[in-house]
Amino acid sequence: MNDPDPIRADLGIWLINLDKDQERREKMQAQLDALGLRYQRFAAINGKEQAETLSKRADAQAYARNMGSPILPGKMGCYASHIAVWEAFLASTYKFALILEDDVVFHDDFLTSLGLALEAEDHWDTLRFNCIRAKLPVRQRSIGAYQLNAYIGPFTGNATYLLKRDVAERLLPNLWPQTRAFDHELNRFFKHNYRQLGMEPFSSHVDDGNVSSITGTQFALVNKFKWYKRLPHYRLKAGNYLRRLFWLWRNGMWPSKTSGA
Repeated sequence: MNDPDPIRADLGIWLINLDKDQERREKMQAQLDALGLRYQRFAAINGKEQAETLSKRADAQAYARNMGSPILPGKMGCYASHIAVWEAFLASTYKFALILEDDVVFHDDFLTSLGLALEAEDHWDTLRFNCIRAKLPVRQRSIGAYQLNAYIGPFTGNATYLLKRDVAERLLPNLWPQTRAFDHELNRFFKHNYRQLGMEPFSSHVDDGNVSSITGTQFALVNKFKWYKRLPHYRLKAGNYLRRLFWLWRNGMWPSKTSGA
């Protein structure tokens, strides 16, 4: 069924949700129904159950070097789930995808921000509506009461983001093998050559109750290496600041030359 709002007619919405997480699914459904947003549920890939298969598509040594911790089955499942949703998006006729994880809390202005973001499609390639971290923002332009920002520092979290069809087509062949968490891979926009922006103030946030299928309760499954074994990770992290800054400068995005829209 087509969306009655012409602004959203080209928008497909996917919700990533593990079969076992029925309570989360019900909470998301209630929120999305209240917003009038039709969506497709994607049964998330269970990394623990499919660890053997997924490990064949991951470079565990590169992951450990890049992330400073061993790869978790949940991280593999999350990575594979997002890629599978991108593939489902490309198999559809939609121009844009709104991809959601199942621990999102929408703010009262979410529909407003979504509509403005779609109207401003020429100014982004992927666009996030929340984050885990968003360091060193560089304003690109104002859109109503919001700012579209690029980021020199880490910009992580994939709970609510817009994706364009041509970007998915171009990036997908380059996303295997897995060498990072998915949000960290997308934060290498300097390698993939696309505009990854955030829309602030963010119009949603994440609340998983400190219980995650990926990292466990209170991050209990996270096992970072000793600091001295994380030195390659720190060197890479520092270098990425410079790579992001240079890419933004080379593409006329830093310092920003636009005054708003």
